[in-house]
Formats: sequence, structure tokens, C-alpha cells
Amino acid sequence: MSVVQQPDSSEARVAASAVTLRGVGKTYPSSKGRVDALDGIDLEIARGEFVEVRGPSGAGKSTLLALIGGLAKPTRGEVVVLGQPLDRLSASQRATFRREHVGFVFQLFHLLPYLNVCDNVLLAAARRTAEAKERAETLLRDLGLADRMTHRPGQLSAGERQRVALARALFHDPELLLADEPTGNLDAENAAVVMEHLERFQQAGGTVILVTHDDRAARAGRRVIRLVGGRLEPSDRNVASPE
Repeated sequence: MSVVQQPDSSEARVAASAVTLRGVGKTYPSSKGRVDALDGIDLEIARGEFVEVRGPSGAGKSTLLALIGGLAKPTRGEVVVLGQPLDRLSASQRATFRREHVGFVFQLFHLLPYLNVCDNVLLAAARRTAEAKERAETLLRDLGLADRMTHRPGQLSAGERQRVALARALFHDPELLLADEPTGNLDAENAAVVMEHLERFQQAGGTVILVTHDDRAARAGRRVIRLVGGRLEPSDRNVASPE
């Protein structure tokens, strides 16, 4: 009788997680030799979680997002995202992975000023087709921008520009959304709109990792991770709690 070998439970857990980091460090050169932006990060985020990353400036929050999003490679350690070992992929392979699976929302929007709203969203499309344009227009309508599609970014409020950036991030229907201070430049009303759409993305099954200093973004029951000096605070490694 043949024996079926069961997969290692830890490897099965990694495959089922949205994000797994093991012993991750990121070092940058500096005038003093080197700076450890992250040092010894062990972290697991389940699919469908909404996780806040908090900590003082320089704690490594944006570096953490860059590694999870495949924008950079760790100096040491393993980064597995949606089952893919990003630390083993080439730059072009990571770019393909990002395009197919990850959406980014940044504090400064990163919209091209000479393109209108719809064309800025279509930058996420591999090819400009009728289907792609319809997808962009549907997202913009859903985000309350039906009457702004032909406007340029300079004609929009900060809140409207952030919603355009969110539409671009959602264009490929990603599984993971990484948001770096998305409400930092917004008033209370527009911050609430952005947060509502991030929560809707999670409720539909997506995973959200939000870097924020904004107390308006906090929500009771959401898991909070705190970084200090490039390290996770021990009490927050596996704790789901409000800020």
C-alpha cells in the first residue's frame, strides 16, 4: 500500500497566506557605512486581512511595503506573497507579478498632469482597448468621478485625485492592495471615502496593508502592526487589536 506524504504544515500555511516574511532585512548604503531599514522581520498576513502598519518616521514602514509589493528585494530573508517567493524573482518577474496581483495607492497620487483622468487610469492597462476603457470608466463611476473623466489632475481636488489613483490601483482586480498614507493629504470627508473603498475591497475578499499615521483611518478590531527602528514590536507580532 502506498503512503501519501502530507505537505509540511508550515509550507502549506505559507502557501495559504497572503504575505509571509521570514528573517527579512533590508540594508541601504549610507555615509556611515550602512543603514538597516528593516532587521529580522517575521510576519504572516492572512488572505482577506486588513492590516494597519504604524510607527514613527524612519521606522521602515514604506520599506516593508516596497518589499511586499516587489518594488525592492530584501538584503536577507524570505518574502513570499500570494505563494510567490519574491526574493527569488528577477526584476522583470517581480514587475509582472505586481502588474497581475498587486495594487498601489500612495500619498502623493503619482498622476501624470498632461493626461486626463480616464487616461491616467488606463496607464495600468497592458493595451488600450475598448474593454480596458470600459473598465476604467466603470471604476471611475463607482468612485464618484463620472463627471471628471475628461478633466486633468490639476483640475481636481486632492480627494478626487486620490480616487483616480485608487481606480488605477484597482484596474487589474488585484488580490493585494498596498496603501502608503493614502489619507495623509485629504480632508476628513475625502479620507472617509477612500477608507470606505479600501474596506469594500477587503469585504470582497482582497487583502489590504495600510501604512498610516492618520487616526481617522483607525478602526476597532483591525489588526495593527507597529514598527520601531526597523523591527516589529514583539507584542504586535500576532495580535489583532485597534490602535
